[in-house]
Amino acid sequence: MKKLEKSDSEWRSLLSPMEYEVTRHAATEAPFTGKFWDHHAVGTYICVCCNTPLFESDAKFDSGCGWPSYFRALNPDYVTEKVDRSHNMTRTEILCNICDAHLGHSFPDGPAPTGIRYCINSASLKFEPKETL
Repeated sequence: MKKLEKSDSEWRSLLSPMEYEVTRHAATEAPFTGKFWDHHAVGTYICVCCNTPLFESDAKFDSGCGWPSYFRALNPDYVTEKVDRSHNMTRTEILCNICDAHLGHSFPDGPAPTGIRYCINSASLKFEPKETL
């Protein structure tokens, strides 16, 4: 799998300020504010940085946390995990495996069949409706 690499100035020119801060500096948008936390259309959520398909709408669920939540990644090879010890806690950071964009975190409290909750920032995603796929 080939990595997509860009300079900091290239990322800044391609992304909105919020997208840049979330994906390149692991910022977190406030809960219940992102464009996809209460989004119910059918389609695919893709990486805002590299257009890699990450999550399908059929894996999205309302976790009540205020961020889009999914119980499985579309392709496990497209996401990677990293230990995050920031903010005096240990969490599992989720990154796009193609461009290393910070997506959010995963937690072991999701629904069946995986038991995983991928808690993802809307600013790290774009949406492709099923009609255009």
